[in-house]
Amino acid sequence: MIPNLVYVVVVGVLIGAGVTLLLERTLTRVLIGVVLVGNGVNVLILTGSEFGTPPIVGETPEDGMSDPLPQAMILTAIVITLGITAFLLALAYRSQQLLGHDEVQDDAEDRRIIDLAERDEGPDAKESGDDGLPHPVYHCAPGKEGR
Repeated sequence: MIPNLVYVVVVGVLIGAGVTLLLERTLTRVLIGVVLVGNGVNVLILTGSEFGTPPIVGETPEDGMSDPLPQAMILTAIVITLGITAFLLALAYRSQQLLGHDEVQDDAEDRRIIDLAERDEGPDAKESGDDGLPHPVYHCAPGKEGR
């Protein structure tokens, strides 16, 4: 089976736009990206299936039936996408209520790791102890003693 060029272009545009939106920092754009990627994958699964008559045993010859598996997979993907969409909507709404915006902030630990990488020190940098031997650096919660 040769897929229709229109379907291939639609899949490419939906998944490309969805991935671009998934890389954004606001939850609303991430939500739209998840929906676009989900719909793009659904169209991709649809293009891989054979066209035929409804798969009803006794009314249709076996060689003329369409495969029901892609239809079941698309239906399952729609349900999963709906659940993820509902979760992201609740997350964006709660973020808007608490913070006044839905932008995801940088994590302090991620920022520290980036700063260490920029100084060419890895997070597992060694310090020498009193005995002159290298000891690993253990990062503990503030107010706690390390080592």
